[in-house]
Amino acid sequence: MVGRGDLTNAEWERLEPLLPRGGTRGGRWSEHRKVINGVLFRVRTGVPWRDLPERFGPWETVYKRQRRWSADGMWEMLLARVQATENAAGRIDWDVSVDSTTARAHQHAAGARKTAPPAVSSKGAPRRHDPGRIDDSKPVRPPGGGGEAGECLGRSRGGFTTKIHLSADGRCRPLSIVLTPGQRGDSPQFEAVLNRICVPCIGPGRPRTRPDSVSADKAYSSRSNRRYLRRRKIRHTIPEPKDQRANRCRRGSAGGRPTGFDKQRYKRRNVVERAINRLKNFRAVATRYDKRAYTYLGTVTVASLAIWLRT
Repeated sequence: MVGRGDLTNAEWERLEPLLPRGGTRGGRWSEHRKVINGVLFRVRTGVPWRDLPERFGPWETVYKRQRRWSADGMWEMLLARVQATENAAGRIDWDVSVDSTTARAHQHAAGARKTAPPAVSSKGAPRRHDPGRIDDSKPVRPPGGGGEAGECLGRSRGGFTTKIHLSADGRCRPLSIVLTPGQRGDSPQFEAVLNRICVPCIGPGRPRTRPDSVSADKAYSSRSNRRYLRRRKIRHTIPEPKDQRANRCRRGSAGGRPTGFDKQRYKRRNVVERAINRLKNFRAVATRYDKRAYTYLGTVTVASLAIWLRT
């Protein structure tokens, strides 16, 4: 019997062929479906790991699987393969929108050790570090007794927060995700978010990395962002703030041409807001309980995977 929030039979049929067959050190994995349902339950409800219902098996097994697959990029690989299947069927709307949201960090998210032992992958290899997904170029030390720098925790108007930068396709599904501390600005992460779009092809061919068009609010209006989009030949709709417009007009011909703006296309920018709402329906995404940035990134990726499977 399928519980509320568990993988349905149709969703499991899509996901099962993508999962690894072997286990660690020559052993066997615990039943994938039961463990993944346990991860989904925790991501959806935000309960402590020790409070997982017994029907998911030992809580340590579910927790270790989530942590291990967050460390070695397994969740990201599964998400990429599901996206590739959708793209092959022509079900991705490449009119992309970009925005960000902050997630309040619970007090349990603070206090990470300064020097933690390196995580290992499912094959025993050291965890890969992907600075494109986690921005720790300017590390912030979280308050509350120590803490390792670079865990994407910082102070903003919302308090102790992490910021999620993402792009979404025209069907309100996350395409790429970047984490930063909560006080970071949106515009500097614009290129990083778009550079993370990479949907593989099923069969020969290069992954698709360039959307048909990009929409964003005026927080992303800057010369560098527009120059980046023109260089990649991406149509874009980004409103120009009044101060930038006045400065351009004041400079005369040296200020450049007026920026183009398509009102009808900009009306579709709400798809990224709706994608954020879908992500924040998962309580472990709306409130960060994970100490490590890569573990929280895995939590957000699991929620994104569930959205793609269920849309």
